[in-house]
Amino acid sequence: MIDSYDALTGSRRLAPACLAAAMRILITGAAGFIGSHVAEAALAAGHAVRGLDSLAPAVHDGVPGYWPGDAELVIADIRDPSAVGRALRGVHAVCHQAAMVGLGVNLGDLPGYSDVNVTGTAVLLEQMGRREIPRLVLASSMVVYGEGGYRCAAHGQVRPPARDLADLDQGRFEPRCPRCGADLMTATVPESAPLDPRNAYAVSKVAQEQLAAVWANLTGGTALALRYHNVYGPRMPRDTPYAGVAAIFRSALEAGRAPQVFEDGAQRRDFVHVTDVAAANLAALRAGQPGRLRAYNVASGEPRTIGEMASALASAFGGPQPQVTGQYRLGDVRHVVARAELAERELGFRAQTRFAAGMAQFAKAPLREPIRAASPALA
Repeated sequence: MIDSYDALTGSRRLAPACLAAAMRILITGAAGFIGSHVAEAALAAGHAVRGLDSLAPAVHDGVPGYWPGDAELVIADIRDPSAVGRALRGVHAVCHQAAMVGLGVNLGDLPGYSDVNVTGTAVLLEQMGRREIPRLVLASSMVVYGEGGYRCAAHGQVRPPARDLADLDQGRFEPRCPRCGADLMTATVPESAPLDPRNAYAVSKVAQEQLAAVWANLTGGTALALRYHNVYGPRMPRDTPYAGVAAIFRSALEAGRAPQVFEDGAQRRDFVHVTDVAAANLAALRAGQPGRLRAYNVASGEPRTIGEMASALASAFGGPQPQVTGQYRLGDVRHVVARAELAERELGFRAQTRFAAGMAQFAKAPLREPIRAASPALA
């Protein structure tokens, strides 16, 4: 399938893969929130699954009870070349979910995001090249866009800079037009939008995509980056500084507290259920073009505000209604709403879980206990 390989130059080219319907798939970060759902979906589709997970003590205290018994699990660090190489033996494709997640709440997080997410991805790709594995599905994120799409009534489509701290302190949360200072209208974000990472996690996700593009170009492999929007569902980690907003709200309700909604609650997001994200990974295994990276938004197509999500979750749980605090978090962006048509057109993927049904189910679904809540979580 490959002519020759030079580990320094990557001069070999992978021939287009003719993958059988059933594959052996390596899922990195397989014991985590999203990875475990990808594993279950892959098994249900008839694929053989091997998981790779460090079972980091910040996340796990052992193999989780939900890990499927008919799947292998290699306990190793994504940054260990020899362990990654062993995990890749006999594999046809890789779903790369392993990552340190969250925004990165302080400067001390910068080395960790770079080491785990960037170096770990580089190790994986180098080992994939050595073992002639031609297909990668990469878990990326909507955070690569920074702020979402905006239009100014006077100046059309614009890219606002980071929000001014003085505005945030005064409760002015909407981005301003960079040309005239006027309030902006939101617009959906296509995959062609410029990348504008605004926190440590986002920078690491952009780097992962770029490394995957280099790998595809050097080897002729097929790489697809799935830019997940706000994923929620069973097995989310409980409330930590690095948890998703849905898990933070759900944790508050379980403790009898009202969800604390930052800013004015009008921030717009697209909340997509984890089972739909798993389905998108399986769809991506059958798509793509050799020698290039292709990126896709993975979203529900039903944008909601943070306040609407908190209210829906509280009502479904039967707990106190959310409280809007007016507080803000540095590194957060105001609105990110996906344009989801490309995934439907090219992958055949369309989210099936509607917002109301998904929130009703999530309100009663089990969360995952964090082991050390002070540390960034590995998915």
